[in-house]
Formats: sequence, C-alpha cells, structure tokens
Amino acid sequence: MSARIYSPARTAMQSGKAKTGYWLLEFDPEKPRKIDPLMGYTTSGDMKSQIKLKFATREEAVTYAERNGIPYRVELPNEAKRRQISYSDNFRYDRKTPWTH
Repeated sequence: MSARIYSPARTAMQSGKAKTGYWLLEFDPEKPRKIDPLMGYTTSGDMKSQIKLKFATREEAVTYAERNGIPYRVELPNEAKRRQISYSDNFRYDRKTPWTH
C-alpha cells in the first residue's frame, strides 16, 4: 500500500492558476482493473483507489504519510513557462521580420 503525493496541474479548460495550489495523497492501485463482461464498464476491487486526501502543503502530506506508516513518493510539479506577448507587437515599425497577411 504505497501512495503518491503530487500537486495537480490545471485542467485544459482553465486559463489561470485558480484551485491548483494544493497537494493530494493518492494510493497506488493494488489490484488491476478489469472489464465487466455484461456492461463493458471498468471495475476494480481496490477500494483505496477511491481515496484522495487533500492538503494545503507538501510538508503536511508527507507528515501524514510518515505518521501513519504509509510508504510514499513525491512528484514535484512541472511549472509551465509563459511568454509575455502583446498583440500590438505584431504591428511595430521596427519588427525584425515583416508582417504580412
């Protein structure tokens, strides 16, 4: 019963960083998933895969895992590099490459 501690990335529908500053402790699956022959749903007998614990900081999540004797691994987030661009830069007179339609 090991767990992973990570900070979830923003969803594809988000343009900002709202609701992304927290950390999750999620248990690794112990049993493989299987397909239900009647309906075709994916099922699992592993109940711990449904547990997601939310923490404000990474240290709180690590402390919880150590206090309860849960082996864990921490996955650090990859920060996106954002460029500051301006629409008006497309029309500058000293532009290095000519802008055409």
